Amino acid sequence: RFVTGLKLFITLNDCIKLNLNLRCASQVLYSLQAFKAIDAQAIYSELVQMPWEEIIPDPGYFSVTSNVSNESINNSMFANLRVKDAIVDRLRDIRTERPKTGAALTGTVIHLHWKDDFAEIFIDTTGDSIARHGYRKIPGLAPMLEGLAAATIYASKWDNKSPFINPMCGSGTLAIEAALMASNKVPGLFRSNYAFMHVLGYDASIYDKERLNIEAQIIDVKVPIFASDISSKAIENAKLNALAAGVSEMISFSVCDFYETHVPEDGAGVMMVNPEYGDRLGDETALEETYGRIGDFMKKKCGGYWGYVFTGNL
Repeated sequence: RFVTGLKLFITLNDCIKLNLNLRCASQVLYSLQAFKAIDAQAIYSELVQMPWEEIIPDPGYFSVTSNVSNESINNSMFANLRVKDAIVDRLRDIRTERPKTGAALTGTVIHLHWKDDFAEIFIDTTGDSIARHGYRKIPGLAPMLEGLAAATIYASKWDNKSPFINPMCGSGTLAIEAALMASNKVPGLFRSNYAFMHVLGYDASIYDKERLNIEAQIIDVKVPIFASDISSKAIENAKLNALAAGVSEMISFSVCDFYETHVPEDGAGVMMVNPEYGDRLGDETALEETYGRIGDFMKKKCGGYWGYVFTGNL
């Protein structure tokens, strides 16, 4: 299975701005070379010729990730190993010392995309996924990924100004992402280490300038955002997460059954809920009543609102 993406023609330093500003992406990959490869040996033969000494610092640390679908191997880790072997052999011949490698994405990250006989090698300028926005200190039970929450809100009719209602808020991810969008606060503000910082040629002044730029674009707004959960512990955790994100004053949290969630009558906005569903938190049969009540809640209390239910039980 290969995840879709967007292809741009940009420089390596442009990737700095993307990493700092994107809310919904997972990784920002910078293509180095595409080639034909029928097996893992072909991968090695191609990559051992590449000038890794111009990419990976000395001394340096690098890791390898991959997305592989090729019938010549059963385990993508073998492909990772051949990529690693090629880079190590190249650098050892040129620098005499073997570079350090490992699984942690804390240094230079090289990514292999290999499907059938098509291979492409990238610098992963991100490292740990930017879909995790870094503010969620207490995730709670089966939390929604921050990048997915942001994408879900983007796909809705919310205008960043009207009421945003989030019953069953759990750890507060949807409400927090809504508050971040309304205040124009981007996820890059919560992170200090990216893989692009460990690539030769990295210009720290571009990073510093972009951070100042995004900080200057934050706006102080009052948007009606209401989040509730029947669990007092969930609300306690959600408040701590909102505090870490710097949006605690923008969200009204309450402990109550979702049906009692406050919905302003004078403002048509968005009601978005990510309830339990069978393969995530609950038994499908037991959830029938809950889903029926969600429908009643939307009909009786959310007139004029756009309603969204994020679920796996359709």
